[in-house]
Amino acid sequence: MKSSRAALLGIAGLLGLALGASAAPVAAQNPYPNRAVRMVVDTSPGGLTDILGRVAAEGLAQQLGRQVVVENKAGASGNVAIEYVVKSPADGHTLLIGAGGNLVIKPFLEHSLPFDPLVDLVPVFNVAEAPHILVVPSSLAVKDLAEFIAYARANPGKVYYGSAGTGSPPHLAADQFARLAGLQLVHVPYKGVGPAFPDLIAGRVQIMSMSFGSARPHLKSGALRALAAGSKQRLAFPTGQGGRQWWPSTVRVVVRSRSSASPEAASA
Repeated sequence: MKSSRAALLGIAGLLGLALGASAAPVAAQNPYPNRAVRMVVDTSPGGLTDILGRVAAEGLAQQLGRQVVVENKAGASGNVAIEYVVKSPADGHTLLIGAGGNLVIKPFLEHSLPFDPLVDLVPVFNVAEAPHILVVPSSLAVKDLAEFIAYARANPGKVYYGSAGTGSPPHLAADQFARLAGLQLVHVPYKGVGPAFPDLIAGRVQIMSMSFGSARPHLKSGALRALAAGSKQRLAFPTGQGGRQWWPSTVRVVVRSRSSASPEAASA
């Protein structure tokens, strides 16, 4: 865990260099940053994006010499956070960290958005890429993916899957799995992966697709069981878990800034 944290802090340091790379020519007139930087997380506390946002904020603060404040603005699968950042001043002092799917897929799912994330935001840095896995509560009487499919087919319309919100990567990944397996699952959206954990662990929600990083502590504790991984490489699951590989399904966590921010604030 320490080595992973050190790697993330190193990435955050590179992000700081990217943000300040072009600052020298205009430093005397418009130094960046000239106040605290806000890091807006597009989901609730407890998930992978939130964890990465806080580690990135720590590294950025060290690199930039300014306070970096983390703010969680969950809701509408990232729309609340995106709109907040889009409406903020385009000076690079308000950054967004979120799942790439929330930014890229949104314009194709919702046509009445008050913003276009592909136009109104500019990329700053790719922070991480994590495979998705299918997990179930340990209390559910299934040991592998085949047993879950049989269970779901025997209970059409009575098996619930959680997600980080409608249109979020966990929603789309689980929906794709249900379609390919021919299952009738009921979608239950939450404001992020973190808020879904209590219902998932308690068995009120029977399955969920999420990043390996989000699920890992609960896999180690035995609260959840992994059934399959959306990864080309075999993952280090606890013994006996996740023996089945499925189609590649990953989430990319990215940092973006308001479009038209000064070059020194949004230089990749």
